[in-house]
Amino acid sequence: MSVIDKSTSRDSALEEAFGTSVADLYAQAARCETDAALHRALELRSFLAVAEEQVVRVRDRVRATMSADRDLGELSAEDLRWDAGWLEAALAGRNGYVAALDDLLRTMPAPGQRPRRPVQFAQPKITATAPPAPGAGAVRTSRP
Repeated sequence: MSVIDKSTSRDSALEEAFGTSVADLYAQAARCETDAALHRALELRSFLAVAEEQVVRVRDRVRATMSADRDLGELSAEDLRWDAGWLEAALAGRNGYVAALDDLLRTMPAPGQRPRRPVQFAQPKITATAPPAPGAGAVRTSRP
C-alpha cells in the first residue's frame, strides 16, 4: 500500500492548512501545480505515514506477546527489551516528523498570501577578471 493511501495523525492539519483533501493535494503535486511548501509538507507526511506504521507494528507485536491467553512460558524478557528499543526508535522518528510538519504548517504563509507561481530572484552576474599572467618580464629569484 502506498503512503498516499495511508492515513496519518496530521492529515486534518494538512487539509485545514491547504483547504483540500490529502488525496487532492497529492493529485496537485503530481500535476506540478503546487508550491514548495506543499511539496515539503507531502514529503514529511509520507515519512510520517511510514513512521506511524512502524509504531503500530511494534505496538501490535507487544500486545500479541502480552496477550492474556498466551502461555507464560513463551514470554521472553529479551524479546520485550528489543521491542522496547524498536518502539523507542519508531516513536522518536514519528515525533520528529510530526514536529517538522507542524513547524512547516505554522510558518508557511496563509493560503491567500501564497504566490501562484514560484518567486524568481534576479541573480547578479559576477564579472571578475583574472590577473594578467606573468610575462617575459617577470621577476626571477636567484637560487643559492
